[in-house]
This record gives sequence, structure tokens and C-alpha cells, in this order.
Amino acid sequence: MSSDLSALITPASVQDIAVNRQASPKESVQTGKAQEDKVQKADSHSNGQRSSEQVTKARLWKPRQVLFTPAALEEAWGQQIYQRVSGLGLPITKLKSNRITGLRGKDERETYARAKQTMAVVTAPPGQFKLQPIPPSADWQFHLAEGCPAHCQYCYLASSLSGPPAIRVYANLPAILENTDRFIKEESASTSFEVSCYTDPLSLEHLTGSLGECIRYFGTQPRKNLRWVSKFNNVEPLLDIEHNGRTRCRVSINADPVSKGFEGGTASVRDRIQALRTLALPKAQGGGGYPVGFVIAPIMAFEGWQDSYAQLFEEIATALDFECDLTFELITHRFTAKSKQVLNEWYPNSELDMQMDSRTTKRNKFGGIKYVYDKETTQALRKFFEKRINQTFANARILYWT
Repeated sequence: MSSDLSALITPASVQDIAVNRQASPKESVQTGKAQEDKVQKADSHSNGQRSSEQVTKARLWKPRQVLFTPAALEEAWGQQIYQRVSGLGLPITKLKSNRITGLRGKDERETYARAKQTMAVVTAPPGQFKLQPIPPSADWQFHLAEGCPAHCQYCYLASSLSGPPAIRVYANLPAILENTDRFIKEESASTSFEVSCYTDPLSLEHLTGSLGECIRYFGTQPRKNLRWVSKFNNVEPLLDIEHNGRTRCRVSINADPVSKGFEGGTASVRDRIQALRTLALPKAQGGGGYPVGFVIAPIMAFEGWQDSYAQLFEEIATALDFECDLTFELITHRFTAKSKQVLNEWYPNSELDMQMDSRTTKRNKFGGIKYVYDKETTQALRKFFEKRINQTFANARILYWT
């Protein structure tokens, strides 16, 4: 096949990836519902069998073009990905060089549309093997991929990754996993690794199998723990893996006005919560028996936020009606001048509040400026969330607030 991607970008394809679905929260909800499928999902019963119930499930992401570099095809894991993608009947291009080109359009929106339809299978560059700390989430971060197929209008990757936002999947996974040995903290009983900083690993699992392979690997590593988070819900392939309690599975959730207004191309919050329930249930009851967690992010102080977030906690409590190893991570909305500029180019009709004059500034460890809620708003949010969690989930732990 030709490596020219321009033929892939049509008005219909732009509509497919939801670049024009952010005119208003109401419009996003209606369009999202029209694109969802009714499928059978497994749940648990006391007899240990999974029974089917009708739930709404986001479609598995299918890129319009999958590119393989020569270096990726030299890797055994790259060949495994190639077989998966071939089996799904997706269009594949074998590139002649290890450079990814042809992703830029005539403007930022066309570049966004073109890149978001592309999965490039490459090898992780040498810099990826110099792991960076990622407090407060984990001791270290490593990456299975860069880029995400979802369309969240607040996406922090807008300022974290350079170039067109194509999804780059790494074919040299065994080397990436082996490299974690170099970063074990000798003074600690266990060292934690986060694998979701630059991608949503579950969104790519049907195409790569890389998340499942990570979980299997960490299940054999007594001094390492894995952490991942997702806005998707296709967890069935993970349920029978021998993880030995060394992987914590989390889903990112939010109140309806945020999730329905600003999160395109993802599973619904209801389905994410049900997916976490399935992951947390004991294996004898048809689940995965994993430690689990909720990442509530980005927390927003919109009109009526107390009632909306209270309803979210009620939904969580209803779903997790059994004892499990549960954590919460709480992250308020923030943005930078750069991320605001990029997001406005990607989503020019978005109603996301990024008014700088209503925020206060905070500097990161590198001296960069981010815009956060003022002290009074932040304190009100924190008091509400901590009180609700402590009242409703007595055995859960709040890992951090930021």
C-alpha cells in the first residue's frame, strides 16, 4: 500500500474521530450515544460463572492506517503486533525507513485528524530507557506507547508530546520490561512503575497485547509493582492473567457534565466503573482479583459540582458492594498556556473553561507556569472529596490530592 496518508483524510473520516463533536456538551452526548454498541458483558455470580447483561460499550479503536517501521518488524513483539493487526483486517503499510512522515495537514485540525487515525509501530528510542520518576503516582514511569485514541478536550498530552498526535506503539517490549531491573530501589521492599503517562494502554490492548504482557511479567517480579489507568473497559483479556497482586488497575472517571461534555471516543463512566468491578471481583466469582483504584480527574468546579460528584460516588458505591483493595487519586483541573493554545486549535468549539484570569498560577519543578484553581476553590473541593470518600469507602485509601 502507498505510504501517502492524504487519501485517508476525508470529511467523513474527520467526523468519525469526533473532531466536530464538541460544539456543546449536549451535542457530544447525543453523538456519542449514536456511535455506541450494545454488547454482552460478563459480570459475576456467587457460583463463579460470568453471566451476560446488556451494557453500553464503546467500540474498540480501529486505526485507519497502521504503519510498521523496518526496525519494528525486526522485533519478535513487533511481529506479534503485525499478526494481530493483520487478523483484524486493518490496512497496513510497511515503511521503507524508520521515520514517520506524512502526518501534517494544511492546518492543526487536519493534522490532528490525520494523526489520530494512525497507529505507527516503532521501536522505543534510547531515551525511553532512562526512566523518569513520576511522583506522586509511582517511583518510575515507562511507556508501551505514546499517544491516545481518545478525544478528551482537556488532554494534558497536548503540551507533553511534540508533533502530530499519532499513536506510536513500541515493538521492543521485552527490552523495555527488562530495563526496569536497573531501577529497582534497593532500600525498598517494592518499586512501583506507572505505564499510563503518555497513553491509555487498555485502549490499544486488542491491537498490541502489550498491557497483558506487562501484567504477566510483573506477576513474576516480587520487588516490582505495575500501575495503569484507562478510560476504556475492554478488560476481558486481563481477567485470567496470573498477576499475583502486583498490578493495580485503575479507571479514570468524572462527573457527568465533564465526562459527557469533554471526553470523546471513550467508554462511558458507567462502563468504566463496571469494568473496574469486574477486575476487582475475586477470580472465584468471575473477576480478575486485582487491586484497583479510581483516578478522579480532572476535578472541575462547575456549577452544581457538589451534586454531580455526589452522584458519582453513589454509582461507585453501588458497583463496589464487596470488600476489595481500593484506592483513590484526586487531580484538579489545570492547564498551561501551551496546552490551552493546542487544545483550542484541536477543539475550537469547546466549552471547556480555560480562562486564565479566573485562575491562580503555580510553578512546576522546571519553572513552568500552570493555571490552577484559587486557594478557596481548591480547599472547598478537597474538603468535599476527602469527606465523601472517608464516609462512603471506609477501607479505601486516598493516595494523593493535587
